Amino acid sequence: MSPPKSSIYFVFLYLALFVGLMFPGKLVNAQSGYTWEQIKSKFETANPTLQADQINVQEMKAQEITAYLRPNPQLTLSADGTQIAPHEGIWKPLSGTAPLSSFSYLHERDHKRELRLQSAQEGTQIASSQHQDLERNLLFSLRSQFVQTLQAKAVLELAHQELDYYDHLIDISRARYSKGDIAQIDLDRIELQRVQYESDLQTAEVNLRTAKIQLLILLDDRTPVEQFDVIGPFDFLDQLQPLDAFRQIALDTRPDLKAALESVQQANTNHKLAIANGSTDPTLGAWYTYNPSFSNPYANQTLGVSVSIPLRVFDRNQGEKARTQLDIGRNQRLTDAVHAQVFGDVDSAYTQIDSNLILLRPYKAKYLIQATRVRDTVTYAYQRGGASLLDLLNAQNDYRNVQLAYLQLIGSYLTAASQLNLAVGREVIQ
Repeated sequence: MSPPKSSIYFVFLYLALFVGLMFPGKLVNAQSGYTWEQIKSKFETANPTLQADQINVQEMKAQEITAYLRPNPQLTLSADGTQIAPHEGIWKPLSGTAPLSSFSYLHERDHKRELRLQSAQEGTQIASSQHQDLERNLLFSLRSQFVQTLQAKAVLELAHQELDYYDHLIDISRARYSKGDIAQIDLDRIELQRVQYESDLQTAEVNLRTAKIQLLILLDDRTPVEQFDVIGPFDFLDQLQPLDAFRQIALDTRPDLKAALESVQQANTNHKLAIANGSTDPTLGAWYTYNPSFSNPYANQTLGVSVSIPLRVFDRNQGEKARTQLDIGRNQRLTDAVHAQVFGDVDSAYTQIDSNLILLRPYKAKYLIQATRVRDTVTYAYQRGGASLLDLLNAQNDYRNVQLAYLQLIGSYLTAASQLNLAVGREVIQ
């Protein structure tokens, strides 16, 4: 007796739910692939270079604890007056021993601890900004590789379409040959031309596989290339904001500019700390001793206090004061250089993406349509004997060149968009 259909249905349902719960990511990736946001998120959590630099930020944060620590007090225990030789034949070594305990503490003046903490905190801010700048540069490399992968996929798809269409042309030529419209040599020539399309297809497959491998290296991912894929729009946006808008965003966002400004602030704090370190720090002390006095039999226990003040006659930290003053000017000049670099990066990237748009607009509005129309018209005429074999091959070759040039221009546009995002400091063009 066979089991009811409802039982079989529930068995398959449970199996599907089990597989979906155990391997959710693999099922999703096998069906679609990683989007740019997913690639970016995976990169931020898996890239070893980025993780190592994040640990450096945490180390700088830990140094704030050290910077704010107080000086340790000093406790001294000593003994004096122990008898080492007998007196009149009697040896009592502990009878005259005087124990002594003292306590001292260095008192730091002029807010040295607070300035050390402030300098350490500003160092942490600089390290954090530099970490963001490292992430900015690494994301540019990641985005460029992502674009190359999308471009390789588009070129591979075009190669498949071109090969399929050329096979259609071969079928037309064979039909004409069977009717006696063309000679054997013409059929051979058009069939021999197919090897070029096969070569383009193999090259496109190798390029796509190589692009995926490079992307997996950046992600520190060991997924087999066959199971890894990315998806995303491979197109361009015709709208572009004014140059001044991107400049202002860069001034507000660029982490390397933030790090430069924070370095100037830390240099000022370090100069204040150098001045404070040139001041005198007294050492406060107190002691207790049990010391029998032969002139006063009741003065066995004594207390004492002291203040030790270094005389800063020669060393008043003059060198550090001068060095930190010069360091302020140096960091200000470096900040000016970063300002100039920011404007240069934005202007250069903006010019490149604008140039790509100037080339892409006529391709999308005119050249692609014309190339398709010429190819289809010549193919139609050739099928009916109204066009020569040379016209057919030229039209097909022109169509392929226009399509390939268009895909390369889109890839250049997306790379330039990534360059502009790098120059601005955040993603302003997806």
